[in-house]
Amino acid sequence: MTPPPDDIVADEPPAAIPVLGPAIEAIEAIVPHPFEHLADDGAHAIEPPHDLGPVARFDAVVDGAFDRLRGNRVTDRLFYAATELGDFGLVWMLIGASRGLQSDRDLRTAGRLTATLAVESVLVNGVIKQLFKRERPVSQEPRPYKMRMPMSTSFPSGHSSTAVVAAMLLSEARPAAAPLYWGVAALVATSRIHVKIHHASDVVGGVATGLVIGTVARAFWRRMAKG
Repeated sequence: MTPPPDDIVADEPPAAIPVLGPAIEAIEAIVPHPFEHLADDGAHAIEPPHDLGPVARFDAVVDGAFDRLRGNRVTDRLFYAATELGDFGLVWMLIGASRGLQSDRDLRTAGRLTATLAVESVLVNGVIKQLFKRERPVSQEPRPYKMRMPMSTSFPSGHSSTAVVAAMLLSEARPAAAPLYWGVAALVATSRIHVKIHHASDVVGGVATGLVIGTVARAFWRRMAKG
């Protein structure tokens, strides 16, 4: 088979959220992720293969389950849109900002959320990922939608950690809306498996990390509120 000419470029997949995709790319081109580069420290200290045994088997089973959803137009768009909204914690900033417009209490919650997520990003991307330096899943299959390809290593999932921390803080401020926050958090976290940018165990690690950081942050803000 004759290869295509060099000047012919395959069409790029569309963005899951047409307006948001180019906006995120523009932001990243001007101001790259402020902490992501901290986790990119060159070669891994451990030679591949990195994951053997029960963790690899767990990842394979979960990935196989998601294969049943991949290729479906509805689920693909849903998960790719969720992972795109999770970039830079965007969905949580939008939720916090919308809440902050309603009352002084919600404005304080939005400020605490922003500060906490900044610290969480430093800890996860700049410290914890440095300890593991796990490679991300390798996928040669074409993607149905465009997505931002992170430069950091894989474990734990930053999207998942951020989602859990945000859901914890927002749910404490508005308990009645907790199911909504945790639903969005679950969607963002599992989207990272669906789009094959994280192993399932990365997401589990991200959830655990988020629970720890969120618990500490919640206790800190409670103490600050008491003066």
